[in-house]
Amino acid sequence: MRSTQQFSITLPNEMADAVKAKVAGGEYATESEVIREGLRALLAKDRAVEAWLREQVVPAAVALDADPSRALTPKQVREHLTQRRQARARTGKA
Repeated sequence: MRSTQQFSITLPNEMADAVKAKVAGGEYATESEVIREGLRALLAKDRAVEAWLREQVVPAAVALDADPSRALTPKQVREHLTQRRQARARTGKA
């Protein structure tokens, strides 16, 4: 049984040119390798989002359900975000 499948894909010219440039520049041996690397990055991002949801978002929602008094008002959220933005501006971080 084959461990691979062949696909035919259509890319916008800009993406196709980027794939060809990666191969021409010697970063990858084939266009397929470029696409595989992109899919690996997408899957890694998906895993990271799933982990974030499972490890941070769900526990925070459960804690909020258990103690609704922990909730912030929209004004408190805006103030917190303004403080964070100002702190980042002072340190030069975007």
